[in-house]
Amino acid sequence: MVGILLSIVPSFQLSAQGVLNQFSYDNLRLSGIQLDVGPLGASELKGTIAGGLRLDYGFIAPHIRVLLGLSYFRSEFDNNARTRFQNRIRALVNDPDSNFTVNVGRIFWSDLTGDLDLQYVIPQGRGVTTYAGLGLSLHLRNGSGPAINGTFVEDALDELNAGLNATVGAEFNLSRAWRFTLDGRGVVSSGLSTVSLRSGIMYRFGGKAAR
Repeated sequence: MVGILLSIVPSFQLSAQGVLNQFSYDNLRLSGIQLDVGPLGASELKGTIAGGLRLDYGFIAPHIRVLLGLSYFRSEFDNNARTRFQNRIRALVNDPDSNFTVNVGRIFWSDLTGDLDLQYVIPQGRGVTTYAGLGLSLHLRNGSGPAINGTFVEDALDELNAGLNATVGAEFNLSRAWRFTLDGRGVVSSGLSTVSLRSGIMYRFGGKAAR
């Protein structure tokens, strides 16, 4: 048994080393710029529109490219979330008679997101490229509303959180350099999770194709 294990370990080490050798920073350079926009749905919030900017930084390994992104959306708390929020505030008030009401009015939440994605790219031929990816994101959120501005309620909604991203999408060649993109994105983070479907336009420097 020991002999079998000793014979397996070197081959496993060589295999792992071969995989790691495929990763290289040599090809990382700005190769495309994308603008996108589309509908977004979120837990706690009403549906809205999100917009973003993405920078394609090339391939770190065969078929695996690196993208940096910046996106923004602003939406209003839905009725259920606002009611739960008012009830939490009500629970903080010490009033034996409980004959008071809490009305926070309309509450808005904005999210400025920076993200880093690794996408596995699969050229389909005939000018179509599909991809799927995972990544990390950083969310700078700001709460606002006529009744909460300048209060502890607004302070509680202003936060910085990390998140996990998953993407799936496709690029369609319009010309040598221009691409039409269709992208589905899901984000899970503390306090808020979102899904969005965005379409956009990408410009590729030198018209470089995915590989």
